[in-house]
This record gives sequence, structure tokens and C-alpha cells, in this order.
Amino acid sequence: MATGDATVLVGILLVPGFSLMALSAVSEPIRAANRMSGKPLYSWKLISIDGEPITSSSGFTLLPHASIETAGPLDMVVAIASLDVAEFQDRRVFDWLRRLAGQGCPVGAASTAPLILARAGVLNGYRATIHWEAMPDMAEEFPDLDISRDLFVVDRDRFTCAGGTAGLDMMLALIERQHGHALAVAVAEQFLHTRIRPPSDNQRMDILSRYDITDTRLANAIVLMEQNIEHPLPTPAIALRVGISSRQLERLFLSTFGNTPAKFYLDLRLQQARRLLAETGQSILQIALRCGFASVSHFGKCYREAFQSTPARSRRGQDVGISTKHVGVTDDETSKLS
Repeated sequence: MATGDATVLVGILLVPGFSLMALSAVSEPIRAANRMSGKPLYSWKLISIDGEPITSSSGFTLLPHASIETAGPLDMVVAIASLDVAEFQDRRVFDWLRRLAGQGCPVGAASTAPLILARAGVLNGYRATIHWEAMPDMAEEFPDLDISRDLFVVDRDRFTCAGGTAGLDMMLALIERQHGHALAVAVAEQFLHTRIRPPSDNQRMDILSRYDITDTRLANAIVLMEQNIEHPLPTPAIALRVGISSRQLERLFLSTFGNTPAKFYLDLRLQQARRLLAETGQSILQIALRCGFASVSHFGKCYREAFQSTPARSRRGQDVGISTKHVGVTDDETSKLS
């Protein structure tokens, strides 16, 4: 990676359905670094696979500067993705990334794009991270990779981040490495980023803040639920690990959320299933099993009660009037955490 005052040419690979947030978080800090330093420390080139206009996940279409074949030599490259990355299998991109890495070009990725780097084989022997939603899929597909839950990871000439605003912190770390702490701070202040977050910061908001609660026992119970989606824990087991009785746990959930622990847990699993239906090509059976349901029929029944739709209709994008709040289902459907 170039250092000093030499201009670093950054290639930004946009994968179809890429995240505009991740693109801005990666590109804006280097633009600001040029402005704050008064020097052309960085230049950049937007790249699509074929050089044709490319559409983001939010529907905005951008005109790239080059294709992967015409991009030419780069000082570093960052891949940016978002939706539909689970099905991405373009060998041209994998070959291009391997070629760049073989030439000593630092390679990075934001949001869900680290999965693309893993499929290209350029993360072998490196530590990396990815957006928390895609982390289970990446770990399952690449069990030998060292996958971190950190906000971002810079490991020698590989750099990955979880997407969203994490790209800003990752780029600030790279700017600091190349041009010093003072410039990184000046860039951060331009974006009202009052704290440059370290790599070890959590990707997700802590449970207490996310659910606007203060009881750590309740928070610990929710953490256990989120960590055990595929193999749900019965309520007594959760209560035991939290250090209270099942009756106390029931009272806590009812007074805070108006739902029993079983209903709350079921909703977490159904929300995960809904995401997998929208963002992956896994079969409904596979998704049902990954979300802790013993059968497609029981999964379908609970899904209809929760979302007034079927898994198949959700997959086709035909949901109507779905609430994202904790939904109520009958006690009969949740008495057994399937």
C-alpha cells in the first residue's frame, strides 16, 4: 500500500445491489482526506463487473469509470455489496481479485462483500469480519476462516468491515496508518464523527439500548435467544442460565414486552426466517431448520400467524401490511419451542 504523499489509486468494485451507505463510508473519507490535507493523497475509480451502469440496493444507478477488465493497475481495491450476495458466484470477479492479490495489491471489502473475498480465496490465512447478518452464512460456508465479530479488521494487506458506518472507521484507520493521527481526526470531525471507533467495537447496538431496557437479566436472556436460533433453548434453561426462576423470567417479559419469553423467542426466529427468505436462495425447508422449526408445516403455520403471509409469498415479495414489532401468536403455537 502506498504511503507518504504518493497518490493512492483506490478501485471500488460495486457488486449489483451494492449498499450506497457502504460506498459513501468508504469513498467520502478519502475525498475529505484530500481536502483537509490540501494534497491529492487519494484518487478513486468506480468499477463494475462489465463497465455498465450498476444499481444499488436502494434503486440508485451509478455510471462506473471502468470494468474489471479495463480498470488497470490499482494501489488498493475495495469490494462493496449488500443484498443477494449469498448467490454471487461470478468467476470473473474471483479471478480478478486473486490476480490483484497476487500482484501485492491490498484487497478489502465492506458490508457483505467479505463473503466474495472468501469465495475468491483471498482471505485464506487472514482474519476478517462481515456484517453480523451474514456472519452465520460465512462461517458455515468457510469454517476454517478466522471470522471476527469486530467492527472492522485490518490484517496486513487485507481489510474488511461490517458495512454501514463501519466503513468510515475502517477508512479512518487506514488514513491514520498512511498519513497520521491528526489527519484521521480532521477527517472524522468533518463528518461529525466525534469518536473514532476501535476495531473491537460491537457491530450491533447493545441489548439494553436496542430494546430500551435496564434489567441485565432480561438482556442476558435475549442474548441467549439470539445466539441459539437454530437450536432454541426451552424457557427453564434460559432462566437457569440467567440465574432466576422460570416464573420470574415470565414476569419480566410480560411486564416489559407484553409477551411471554416463548412468544418473544419465536418472533426472533421468524424475523430471521423472513430475512433469509428475502436475501438467500435457500429452500423453505432449509430456512425452517436453520430457524429452529422441526417441520415446514409448523414453520408455515407460525409464519402465517405472525405476518399474515406465507413463506412463499414473502420470498416473492408479496407481503402486505407486515409489522416489524413483536407479534402475538397463540400460546398453543409457542408452548413447544419446536
